[in-house]
Amino acid sequence: MHRGLLNLWVLVVLLLAGAGHTAGHAAVPVARIETPLDAGWQFLRGDRLGDGVAPADVARAGGDWQAVDLPHTFNAHDATEAGPYRGPGWYRRRLAAADAPGRRTYLEFDGAALVTDAWLNGVHLGRHEGGFARFRFDVTGLLRGAAGDLVVRVDNARHPDVAPLAGDYTLYGGLYRSVRLVSTPDVHVDMLDHGSPGVRFRADGISGTRARLHWVTRVANDSGRPARVTVRAVLRDRAGKPAATAVRTVAVDAGAVLPVALEAALPAPHRWQGVDDPYLYRSQISVTASGAGRARDEVAFDIGIRDVRIDPARGLLLNGRPVRVHGVNLHLTSTPARGTAVRDADVDADYAILDDLGVTGVRFAHYQHGQRSYAQADHKGFLVWTELPLTSEVSDTPAFERNLVQQARELVRQNINHPSVFVWGLGNEIYKVDAASARLLDAMQRLVRAEDPDRPTAYANCCAPIDGPQASHADLVGSNVYFGWYDKAFDDLGPWLAANRALRPGTPQAVSEYGAGASVLQQEDPPRRPAAASHWHPEQYQALYHEAAWRQIRAAPWLWASFVWTGFDFASAGRDEGDRRGINDKGLVTFDRTVRKDAYYWYRANWSPRPTVYIASRRDVCRTVADVEVKVYSNLASVALRINGTDLGTRRVDDHVARWHVRLAPGRNRIEARAAAADDAVEWEYAPPERQDVCGRPAGR
Repeated sequence: MHRGLLNLWVLVVLLLAGAGHTAGHAAVPVARIETPLDAGWQFLRGDRLGDGVAPADVARAGGDWQAVDLPHTFNAHDATEAGPYRGPGWYRRRLAAADAPGRRTYLEFDGAALVTDAWLNGVHLGRHEGGFARFRFDVTGLLRGAAGDLVVRVDNARHPDVAPLAGDYTLYGGLYRSVRLVSTPDVHVDMLDHGSPGVRFRADGISGTRARLHWVTRVANDSGRPARVTVRAVLRDRAGKPAATAVRTVAVDAGAVLPVALEAALPAPHRWQGVDDPYLYRSQISVTASGAGRARDEVAFDIGIRDVRIDPARGLLLNGRPVRVHGVNLHLTSTPARGTAVRDADVDADYAILDDLGVTGVRFAHYQHGQRSYAQADHKGFLVWTELPLTSEVSDTPAFERNLVQQARELVRQNINHPSVFVWGLGNEIYKVDAASARLLDAMQRLVRAEDPDRPTAYANCCAPIDGPQASHADLVGSNVYFGWYDKAFDDLGPWLAANRALRPGTPQAVSEYGAGASVLQQEDPPRRPAAASHWHPEQYQALYHEAAWRQIRAAPWLWASFVWTGFDFASAGRDEGDRRGINDKGLVTFDRTVRKDAYYWYRANWSPRPTVYIASRRDVCRTVADVEVKVYSNLASVALRINGTDLGTRRVDDHVARWHVRLAPGRNRIEARAAAADDAVEWEYAPPERQDVCGRPAGR
């Protein structure tokens, strides 16, 4: 039997066991059950179903169906092409699960882009508009026990009333995150609250001696009769020991959803202190209905006790301590072969790279990321700016605003319990400054602050004055600025930041994006300034850009955050530059994650406590000039250099850089940089221009 079907038959057995009992024996209470549905799908791109085939009949339709497992995107192979496919894709699979008395069952999608319709055994379950949030359909009463049919249509075409309408990234389509069945008792934590866990947690009055804890649990009673319910919240420390407990018993009417508030005091809280000490407690919420079997539902998640303040003069204060929030922007993509079909292992691998880099924060561009990303940030101590998919363009229609309201509620309610999330982004680079964009940004400001009064909002501003209307709606402002790449010069950044501060001295400011393109296949040492839109993006120029930019950002401690654009190269179908089309190559790491560029190690030397010794310009392996500079990035006090076995002495590391001017010998040269805690080596070939055949190039090239 297929593994997915086997799991579903196990679900059937458990549901029946929990619902039934024999004389003289109490019913066996069965808690929440999750059954993965990632395996065993068939996929068909487009609407090639044949004449007269209704959506509900797709389960039996012919066509060139492809066997796939989730996560899956139908743009993995064309994401970098000039016109990637944007349209419908159909998914179907067999489903063997049975309804059971006293239980509810939900079909849960972690994300599907962009508009999703689903049918189960011919019944339309509903539509979800938005590509980045978790959503659920109640399928109770539709599970037959014998094999049934689940059909899903996903469409990533541009929809005029669904955000985002545009953006500098490929909008992949498909069931690109996991799908599962979730079964609960009929008295349970609410499953239909915009995809949220059904529980909100917050802490206030935080000090070294005490914190006040607050939970609000939405209790849903689908039993058909009033229920007396006990709601219990337990906060456990890292060792699993209870640190705080709160209990309340309430009556919940049939068919009602009742928010139940609980409070407790936590003595001597171990605070979440970012990367220095990302301490997490475990919050367990149980809902137990009185009566036969005492059916019990439970939701558990990690939380951190922390206080975040953002000040226009001091930057970000975490538990009263100034913290420099520096890091990268992230699109949620994996390697080119997988695109947005990101597995947990892919997220873990990326966050291991970010940990090595030494980031203290990340900005999730430009939409809600998957729960694994937020959980990794919680555990590693990265502070997260997460934002709405309101990018580039808006639509002045009531339907578009309704969709944005829905996606804003999903973003906040699904992620409000994550200690890593410290700011909600309202939007990014809306190019047209008009009444429609102002109205939408103002509406989102009011909505998000009503949803979460504790966290501030931010807007990533570009192409408009920082004291103008576009940047005036959010609590905080960030600037997307690329001096030395698209316009102006390296040294213009610092004065520009100072001028912005003078324009809005009472508003905390950040650098939400800055960066330059780089191809590891294109080498020029020393580099000339390339044209941003050209097909020449030498790696060395990106490194020089970031050396200059970071020094100016570092000199402005009043900035509450700064984020490099971007951590990893990613697909952007509208681009045609660098060494290939369809790629935004501003990443510090290549799209396939195989190469960490020179600029990566500049930041590692600045940000990470791990000993770093890195010889820059290492991929320029064929040299036509004998007299060259060797530049080493390091966070150590001094570095020694050796070339072809000859010791060239030790140099002091000045602002994370040590330099030597050396003369290469004809042929292969081995260059070694050494310090007490780290070392590095490269090999460069020197051949005069007339002997480039030595390097595998035609002579005279």
